[in-house]
Amino acid sequence: MNTIRIFALADNGVFMDVTAWIERWGEPAVLAWGGLLLGLGFGFFGQRSKFCLRAAVIEFWHRRFGDKLAVWLLAFSTAVVAVQAMVLLGWLDVSSARQLATRGSLSGALIGGLLFGLGMVMTRGCASRLLVLSANGNLRALLSGLIFAVTAQASLGGVLAPWREAVSAWWVVDGGPSRDLLALLGGGPALGLALGLVWMAAALYFAVRSGWGFWKWFGGAATGLMVALAWAFSYQVMTHSFEPVQIQGMTFSGPSAEWLMRVLAEADKPWSFGLGLMPGVFLGSLAGALVGREWKLEGFGGAYTMPRYIVGAILMGFGSMLAGGCAVGAGMTGGSIFAVTAWLTLVGMWVGGGIADRLIDRPHPAAPAAGTVPGTVPTGVEPARAP
Repeated sequence: MNTIRIFALADNGVFMDVTAWIERWGEPAVLAWGGLLLGLGFGFFGQRSKFCLRAAVIEFWHRRFGDKLAVWLLAFSTAVVAVQAMVLLGWLDVSSARQLATRGSLSGALIGGLLFGLGMVMTRGCASRLLVLSANGNLRALLSGLIFAVTAQASLGGVLAPWREAVSAWWVVDGGPSRDLLALLGGGPALGLALGLVWMAAALYFAVRSGWGFWKWFGGAATGLMVALAWAFSYQVMTHSFEPVQIQGMTFSGPSAEWLMRVLAEADKPWSFGLGLMPGVFLGSLAGALVGREWKLEGFGGAYTMPRYIVGAILMGFGSMLAGGCAVGAGMTGGSIFAVTAWLTLVGMWVGGGIADRLIDRPHPAAPAAGTVPGTVPTGVEPARAP
């Protein structure tokens, strides 16, 4: 009888045998189911922990260093530690990942990251956060996510593609060691693991100081672990595949555009990891909202008007395709394997987010309107929201 072995350590370092799955269902279906299951975990734990790069960036630039920064840093460091540990043990080989093996754009990474950072502050969430919030009943996030997907597709192969290609050509870097930050630093997975542990210690310090509970630290770590497991799962499918399959990690920019085209024009397109990931995150976040009794229908109102979200979503969609990934795809997935372009993108996101927060959400105080009492909010004006 044909058996399926899961988490069985073999001499060649394989810890997940998916051969039987591939023989029965084929690579596309296996990748899609894997994306669905990992997406369920990412969506649930991301929702429960309130994982959000935008919130972490704002807290950092406000010099508060509290639970929001701790959650993101814990998720990021967990992804780095898990990925580098698997590489060190021989369970994972990311050398063929597109973030390392192919030619990349340094100009696209930096400028795309800046644009993405600006956009995520304007929409109050990155691409993954918008999907999570959409499942919680947030109509602002749903609209922003749809516009993000349209812009991403337009940037990939539509009207915005020439602009993306032009900016990407300004400053390029060859694949291989030139794109590997650990190689440039003269280290390897041991150095990556050490750096990840340092960041994890910093995250735990901020967490303890903030006094947050179980779901914050456990959910943050589990969210990062889903990112690492995506690399591991994809690698196992690649090593057991009968046809060439590209190793890939978790990202939301490409899959958003992929789902858009599947709905509008390519219903018969083969399934993939990304196509399974998106509904998995949505359903996982919905389950998290129901468990926490946090599902609530929300629309537009007050100072957070529709034009702000539309412009922000366009900036994020174009920026993500220019940079080669979103806050999770480039920032965590690419960052966990120390791709140079991913780290440039991540830096750009933090800087762009800080600029947007300074110019848009923290304007210089104006003189109070006639007839108002200092320290009060005029009638009809919504108070500023906490980040």
